[in-house]
Amino acid sequence: MTVWALVGCTGSGGPAGASEPPSSRTATSSPPQSAPAPDPPATTAPGTPSATASSPASSSPLPGFSDLQPLWPFTTLTQAREWERAFRSGGHQPWHLDPEQTALSFTRHYLGFEAVDRVTSRAVEGREARIGVGLSGAESTGTAAVIHLVRFGTGPDAPWEVVGTDDTTFSMTTPAYGSVARSPMTVGGRITGVDESVRVDVRQPSSRDLLGTSCCMSAGGNSQPWRSTVSFTGAADPVLTVVASTGGHIAEVERFTVTAVRTR
Repeated sequence: MTVWALVGCTGSGGPAGASEPPSSRTATSSPPQSAPAPDPPATTAPGTPSATASSPASSSPLPGFSDLQPLWPFTTLTQAREWERAFRSGGHQPWHLDPEQTALSFTRHYLGFEAVDRVTSRAVEGREARIGVGLSGAESTGTAAVIHLVRFGTGPDAPWEVVGTDDTTFSMTTPAYGSVARSPMTVGGRITGVDESVRVDVRQPSSRDLLGTSCCMSAGGNSQPWRSTVSFTGAADPVLTVVASTGGHIAEVERFTVTAVRTR
């Protein structure tokens, strides 16, 4: 089984350097959906994959969410507002208004987990959404991860932004969500499973290539700790995505967890 890790979401999606508590909502199946392909990586154009973060001493770039880091697809609030103007004037990339499509595009096109192509659950409350994603097919293991999203801005056309994942049987608690990362970086958490193999990757939205990879660490048991070390180079974005993944039983990636770390 293989585990993949990315740097960038909430340690596994939660603020203050830890995984968010598991969602209490029941997952419901839905048919496979096609995820919109994002534009090529860029640092200034609206609607392209990018990440940004603010230091604890500065104001949050996510209005109303001071403890969350914007992972994808927008780098800054300015960029999100540029997309809003483009959408209002010409209907540019309407998928940004759909949390399901944003979650699938993040998973398949940014993280590269193309086989994870189905929405398994949906919970939207106000300016926050939790979208479960998983594999299609009769042998599907259910939900691979629950993507946490928030509205990037306060207007009615504010786009959805990925900020992390909610974790249950596979979590990443180190590094702490929103902490400053240095190479080499210790990565770890807890996992439930049999014959698991964990892989950790470090990514940034402005480039397609991985910044670093650590593969693979054997793990398993009931809520047992897992731990790895990953080195990375070429970090240019203020926020990196650390993603850990595991699979190998029926698919290369069957579960994953994401956290966000800052470079400054």
